[in-house]
Amino acid sequence: MKKIDSTGHYPPPLTGKTVLITRPRAQSEEMTVQLEALGAAVIHCPTIEVVPPGSWEALDASIARVQEYDWIIFTSANGAHFFFRRLSETCGNGVQALAALVVCAIGPATARAVEAAGAHAHLTASDSKAEGALMAIIDHVGGEEKVRGLKFLIPRARVAREFLPASLLGLGAHVDTVETYQTVKPNVKPDSIIRLFRENSIDAITFTSSSTVSNFADLAGLSDLSDLLAKTLVACIGPVTAETAASHGLTRVTRPESYNATALVESIVQAIGKP
Repeated sequence: MKKIDSTGHYPPPLTGKTVLITRPRAQSEEMTVQLEALGAAVIHCPTIEVVPPGSWEALDASIARVQEYDWIIFTSANGAHFFFRRLSETCGNGVQALAALVVCAIGPATARAVEAAGAHAHLTASDSKAEGALMAIIDHVGGEEKVRGLKFLIPRARVAREFLPASLLGLGAHVDTVETYQTVKPNVKPDSIIRLFRENSIDAITFTSSSTVSNFADLAGLSDLSDLLAKTLVACIGPVTAETAASHGLTRVTRPESYNATALVESIVQAIGKP
């Protein structure tokens, strides 16, 4: 029988569970708040650090002629943050420079970052996967044939999937992808974190990109993580991240249908939460 706590209520479903988040703390506030509200103890061990591009030259050149584009597509909140920060530094008109462009945000978190910068997302692709975003763009313009000849600017990470730009090019569009930020492996000492896994003190770990998985493996000094995380639920956003986890020997993986923090938290509750 489920116990009632001292307040006369059932305890939250993740009471007594510990979840480790590998995303930078500043970008995981929403997830942290949700997990803690559900009773979990949260440990932060960022395995990626988001930093400016190696050079601003390419982005500055795109900003200088941004009005030549028909569309600008933001694939992540990070891309939006760094783009608008640089836009404000180099362009006197700020967000007004985008007035004639269709602004597309992939995923609700990206849309919120665009809105926070003072711009308006004309299209928000609810599916954060590139394939879903492509279909949303095609629907918005009225069919594949309407994509031909359009000029797209995609500010994005230094390392990113090529599916979306390649697909738009295949439909006859002009596409410029420009490095707006990069993710690097932070300089951290993982000894204490590794010990928690050895002691089976971590009930779940979250991975929000392939880089978070690969960098965690590097920090642990292991290519196969199956033994270290044998008793830990691996929560991944998106199929690409899940595939990277599988390549490191991880099989106890949960992956929500929607690729966002709320859905990821819900999948953790479903897998290890108390009913």
